[in-house]
Amino acid sequence: MKMLRPLAASAAASFLLCGGALASSSPWIEVEGGSVRLVTSGRPDAEGRLQGVLDIKLSPGWKTYWRDPGAAGVPPTIDISTSRNVVGASLDFPAPERHHDGTFSWAGYSRPVGLPVTFQLDDPTLPATVGATIFLGICETICVPVKATLALDPDADPDNPDDVALVSSARAGLPAPATPDFGVRVVGMEGKNLVVEAIFPGSADGADLFVAADNGYAFEEPKKSERDGRTYFTIPAVRPDTPPEGDGLHYTLVTAGGAVSGILPYF
Repeated sequence: MKMLRPLAASAAASFLLCGGALASSSPWIEVEGGSVRLVTSGRPDAEGRLQGVLDIKLSPGWKTYWRDPGAAGVPPTIDISTSRNVVGASLDFPAPERHHDGTFSWAGYSRPVGLPVTFQLDDPTLPATVGATIFLGICETICVPVKATLALDPDADPDNPDDVALVSSARAGLPAPATPDFGVRVVGMEGKNLVVEAIFPGSADGADLFVAADNGYAFEEPKKSERDGRTYFTIPAVRPDTPPEGDGLHYTLVTAGGAVSGILPYF
């Protein structure tokens, strides 16, 4: 995988949808290496949460990225500042795959993928429109930054069965929440390396750990080892001098028996 093309070179991959009647799902927008759209289903719950999916279709041989790609790549982001009665949006991510291209190791997907989105409405009793600017990278041998502004009206066709099925399937495909019997625990630091123990049922064959950098942290690919019947990951880490406030760092543990996601406390 080569470095990203300059953003200016990808101007053809930037789209704006506006005007006309809006549906509860945006049209597919064709981009180099695939296409993207945004889907919502049903109505917001009593707390104003509206469920949706960023639907990414990839052409054969093309890939896209997890929440933290690693040394190279563009993580997906969503900006809802042009929306009406929508005050927040958060993306969730299925378990990623580890990719090596001879120079970089990175986390992402080599198949079409749906990223669940939770939109937060300011007032769930009032109408809302979603104007979401999506930014992500899609790559083959060269990575293309893709920017697409997608507009929809979740009230236009609520409870559309195809949309409901897509949203439900995407959410069902997320890693389960980590538990004391399936997850990771921090062992400590070995120099600049973070050491964690991975606890999970079944064989360690194929097990992998993905930790998302944030707030001054940076990580290289974890190195797996087994000692006394236990599985450990040693993670080369750069960290701030003082741990920040907050819950911690997102991780996903992938095993032959399934995947879980959780939070590593800041260290």
